[in-house]
Amino acid sequence: MKTIRLRAGKERSLLKRHPWVFESSVHKGGGDSGETVRVESSEGEFLCWAAFSPASQIRLRAWSFDESERIDAAFFARRIERAIALRARLAIDSDAVRLVHGEADGLPGLVVDRYGDTLVAQFGAAGVERWKKPICAALLEQTGLTRLYERSDASVRTLEGLPESTGWLAGEGATELTIREHAWRLTLDVAEGHKTGYYLDQRDNRRRFAEVVRHYGAKRVLNCFCYTGGFSVAALAGGAQEVTSIDSSAPALARANAHVELNGFDAARHTALDADVNKALREFIREGRRFDAIVLDPPKYAPTSAHAERAARAYKDINRLGLQLLEPGGLLFTFSCSGGISPDLFHKIVAGAGLDAGVDGPILERVGAAPDHPQTICFPEGEYLKGLLLMRA
Repeated sequence: MKTIRLRAGKERSLLKRHPWVFESSVHKGGGDSGETVRVESSEGEFLCWAAFSPASQIRLRAWSFDESERIDAAFFARRIERAIALRARLAIDSDAVRLVHGEADGLPGLVVDRYGDTLVAQFGAAGVERWKKPICAALLEQTGLTRLYERSDASVRTLEGLPESTGWLAGEGATELTIREHAWRLTLDVAEGHKTGYYLDQRDNRRRFAEVVRHYGAKRVLNCFCYTGGFSVAALAGGAQEVTSIDSSAPALARANAHVELNGFDAARHTALDADVNKALREFIREGRRFDAIVLDPPKYAPTSAHAERAARAYKDINRLGLQLLEPGGLLFTFSCSGGISPDLFHKIVAGAGLDAGVDGPILERVGAAPDHPQTICFPEGEYLKGLLLMRA
């Protein structure tokens, strides 16, 4: 077993059970890509077993802080069993569930989603890439499923020195699937859709949006960065009479239209607009249009804190426009999925947007990712999705 020795004082994060060690903290030692290494303090004290990644700034990702634990196939089977057992206790109202959520489940770099009878896995770090075969075997055995698709095509693979990898790891067949979410049916393509095919982290927020649209009687709804229209279906389910969905992807909008019809709603109540969101909102302001409820769910503007300043300007601009388009008493459901934007910073950004728009109003709720995307006490970086439900005064 190879050993990594840290610089003096750099053991503090591991002592707090944080799973990452950056390249600048390593004093000496190395290993092959994904190899399990023993990590020690500058004085030689055991800290953890970790996966070594020679190409990444995150040089080490901790597997276990127990010196007696062996990192082998049985270790991964136990971690996967524990992750699946947690989801079974959550009573999720869907047949699409995140089964493994990386660091929060003690498996850094691994994401696994279940869509009905199909598993989709992303191997985003050198450690889980090295253990891919036993991980796949454990997933199939413990779920009883036979279809496992790989979507290891996220940009983080490049940072790990790993090539993209997609395709069937077990089973075969159509990649176009239909899932149930609450009372709705939605479709996705695990080979082509965003992330592993769909945004499961917003599942409970979509249900909540349907509830608030109904409770507050919102009739005219705008869904920005709508992707395949999950929030649009929720708005229609909540009783909205006019829903406008904006995205710059024609295929996503076509699927959004299909979702409206699949769930039995009148297609005349839904308008899909292929446009740049910022330009479209400015045009709506010039036209004097107003909405009773607006969803802003933009893409990841700040993947790390280094991008926060530039991202803050983009988030502020889009929220300023959204607030201007709301009727008095209207609702804004606004989100950031950027790990580099903290909840406090996001609140400040939206507050600045309100000041520029000349708009104030109460924060009704703060929301985050669905519980099958857990955040742990020791890994605050896991809180990537944050949202605010506001009412314009």
